[in-house]
Amino acid sequence: MIGRTWHGRVPAKKADAYHKYLLRTGLSDYAATPGNRGVFVLRRDDGDVTHFLLLTLWESLDAIRAFAGEAYDRARYYPEDDDYLLEREPFVVHYDVLAASGVKE
Repeated sequence: MIGRTWHGRVPAKKADAYHKYLLRTGLSDYAATPGNRGVFVLRRDDGDVTHFLLLTLWESLDAIRAFAGEAYDRARYYPEDDDYLLEREPFVVHYDVLAASGVKE
């Protein structure tokens, strides 16, 4: 299994709206992609900025490519992201998952 992390920062006043937007866009697309084994959405407020860290779990690099395309190490963005994000981080990070509990089989 492979873990894929993405990080984004939004103004704190837009954090709730951004979370709802994530549910409609990226999280929905993750769930619809064969080979996705789950997603964790982590949120941390830091003054006027809110950080979002998404950890998605995938059965293979082929499954990740089905979601992200051939350049699977690049972050995938949606048209309205610029309405929320303070910047677009260009890359994601992948990890080999050595243990996971409560993950879809």
